[in-house]
Amino acid sequence: MRVPTLVKTAAAVTATAAAGATATDASSRWYQRLRKPTWQPPPVAFPLVWTPLYALIAVAGARVLDRTSETDRAAFTRAYGLNLALNFGWSALFFKAHRPTIALAEIAALNASNLVLLRRASQADRVAAAALAPYAAWTLFATVLNGTIVRLNSNR
Repeated sequence: MRVPTLVKTAAAVTATAAAGATATDASSRWYQRLRKPTWQPPPVAFPLVWTPLYALIAVAGARVLDRTSETDRAAFTRAYGLNLALNFGWSALFFKAHRPTIALAEIAALNASNLVLLRRASQADRVAAAALAPYAAWTLFATVLNGTIVRLNSNR
């Protein structure tokens, strides 16, 4: 993995994280009034989980980009960019737009995007694929959490 590539992927991931954090307000009245499952992690858990996940996404992206041919690199770059956009989009839809049902559909697209990244990463570098696996797992957990929140608040 080359440092210039890691700087680029880290910048893209940091921009995504910052945009998502700006869109997220877990202390808002709207969010506080939602019914949530008892098994939802406490608010402090989310930055503790997301910080290393974002670091892994940046490292994985750099490893793949430095280990692929020009054609594969371009395809991975597009898939990576789409994934980061979907990552931010969920926060914007759920927290900013207050649309958990639409966010649920969007996170399903994010899960599909994660599978594409995992497949492409595994073809280029198994370590990169392993680095992306916790992100994909957490997103699946977030999907279940989002779906449960939709179900618990369906009559509101």
